[in-house]
Amino acid sequence: MGANGKFEESKSHIKRMPQDKPPFTLGEIKKAIPPHCFRRSLLRSFSYVVYDLTLSFLFYYIATSYFHTLSLPLSFIAWPLYWLLQGFTLTGVWVIAHECGHHAFSDYQWVDDTVGLILHSALLVPYFSWKYSHRRHHSNTGSMERDEVFVPKPKSRVSWFSRYLNNPPGRAIVLAVQLILGWPLYLAFNVSGRPYDRFACHFDPYGPIYSDRERLQIFISDMGIFGASFVLYRLVMAQGLAWVMCVYGVPLLIVNGCLVTITYLQHTHPALPHFDSTEWDWLRGALSTVDRDYGLLNKVFHNITDTHVTHHLFSTMPHYHAMEATKAIKPILGEYYQFDGTPVFKAMWREARECLYVEPDEGGPSNGVFWYRNKF
Repeated sequence: MGANGKFEESKSHIKRMPQDKPPFTLGEIKKAIPPHCFRRSLLRSFSYVVYDLTLSFLFYYIATSYFHTLSLPLSFIAWPLYWLLQGFTLTGVWVIAHECGHHAFSDYQWVDDTVGLILHSALLVPYFSWKYSHRRHHSNTGSMERDEVFVPKPKSRVSWFSRYLNNPPGRAIVLAVQLILGWPLYLAFNVSGRPYDRFACHFDPYGPIYSDRERLQIFISDMGIFGASFVLYRLVMAQGLAWVMCVYGVPLLIVNGCLVTITYLQHTHPALPHFDSTEWDWLRGALSTVDRDYGLLNKVFHNITDTHVTHHLFSTMPHYHAMEATKAIKPILGEYYQFDGTPVFKAMWREARECLYVEPDEGGPSNGVFWYRNKF
């Protein structure tokens, strides 16, 4: 940070996104996209479900049928390989269920909700609960007051112990906890979520996150989690806890870690602004996200990683059209389109170091636009 409090772009080599209101409208962006990109195909969407589940069952079959015949050194290689492949594949399943929550899977809401409920419950995610909180995130992205998750804190609200974690060992601990426990802590205790005036939990139908008309569906989500948990309980009784952890538990931890990594890197970047109520508007907020490059995993994760800007602009667009749409809108967005090809692990470490809290620039054009700071 420079003497005047401004972010030193020369040191970070990162150019900030423009903070002014864009010179284009959402309608102009939409006109640049071929109309077929907005069409949802039930058959094509289901083909991705079948493909992902086929891969998942293939990995499961190989692991449970052959790994016990391997010698000890080989099994130490085979199981971690299975955990990674299964975790990445199930992350793809998670993304499809997320698409169902956006009504991007088909033209039929009941189909989307049925598929999403089954897939998310199998991954211990309360489908309707997260669908509604995530919808509010899309409605309020970049808002310091109303965004639902990964809302950065101003310096005055940063915990006292944070400065003692601002070092390599401290950052490693924070990232480890975030990757392993971040997702369940968010669902159960709203950790890293928008502050409410009372306890908020994704499993509580009467919590402050939800309105009266949504409460019945929160009960349905809880029933889905209960059903999946009961199946796991019976499997533990039949096969043992170690078997369930090896086959399902560790891959689920990888799914949760992938989810946290993806969402954290989509919304945490030194170039991205955040806005208070005096400056925020929906379009600027929706643009305040960044596309990332995960290499081969872009396809495994159904391009949720490298087409996230388009997703925030048009969340009902199916993922299989998002790459074409992203290419079409880049000339319109110009500097308002953010892409960072930094390798994922390097990016995680950099953002943990550079994005500690947000403050407006001293003497800047607006005190309602907040930028990340990297020093206490």
